[in-house]
Amino acid sequence: MGDLLGADLMVLPNLVAYDAAQVDLTQRTPSVRGLENLLDLGVITGRDNLAQALILRLLTPLGSLASLGHAEYGSQLHKLIGRRKSEALRNLCRAYVLEVVAQEPRVEDTAVSLDFDVPSETSSSFVFTLVVQPRSGDAPVGLSLGVAI
Repeated sequence: MGDLLGADLMVLPNLVAYDAAQVDLTQRTPSVRGLENLLDLGVITGRDNLAQALILRLLTPLGSLASLGHAEYGSQLHKLIGRRKSEALRNLCRAYVLEVVAQEPRVEDTAVSLDFDVPSETSSSFVFTLVVQPRSGDAPVGLSLGVAI
């Protein structure tokens, strides 16, 4: 069922998803005779691909890809930048993250969990762990992300 989660290019340096920590984002040298000096792009598949897709969606400002035909892609997390940190702002962050979960067609519309790691936060950041349930029936996928405000 993992093949239903798709494949894509690896684009995030230092991707961290706690069930995808083995992700290696180094360039690959093809093993085809005569092509030893060429570098190839890495490919990410399955659960790792889903974790990367969620992180990219969270970090892309909503509407920034409208000219490419993807006006609904992205999140509103960028609206938190420059605002004073408060519990109300944390709740707004939570709402923006949950909107992204509802946008991703490969996962159930509601998150399994969304927990903030308050001890790891700074005065200008939120740190959270998001766990989602793939529609493919695979085990839940989790990722942690720090968001500067």
